[in-house]
Amino acid sequence: MSNSTINFYIQPHSFSFSDIIVIATYFLLNLAVGIWSSCRVSRNTLSGYFLAGRDMAWWPIGSSLFASSEGSGLFIGLAGTGAAGGIAVAGFEWNATYVLLALAWIFVPVYISSGVALWRI
Repeated sequence: MSNSTINFYIQPHSFSFSDIIVIATYFLLNLAVGIWSSCRVSRNTLSGYFLAGRDMAWWPIGSSLFASSEGSGLFIGLAGTGAAGGIAVAGFEWNATYVLLALAWIFVPVYISSGVALWRI
């Protein structure tokens, strides 16, 4: 009986042409967005550097906050902890929702009053 997992790791794998195109497109698009955003806003001032000139819509800020909380710790770590600890991990995550809502009630007025986000679509 042969072990297919061992055979998978022993065989050399190479990128196909479409893989290279996708990776190159990703890096070029990422570089283009970075250059475009750095040229678009005056970074000579404190407001321009840290707050994007106070001219950013709410959805990229929210997307950035959401994306920064996602990662391998969420997908792998919590799945392993949930498998080992059971339903208690799910209860912990549901209770974190209430804490996040409480923080939103505290910080959203601060963001609005400081003019970090203009509430436009």
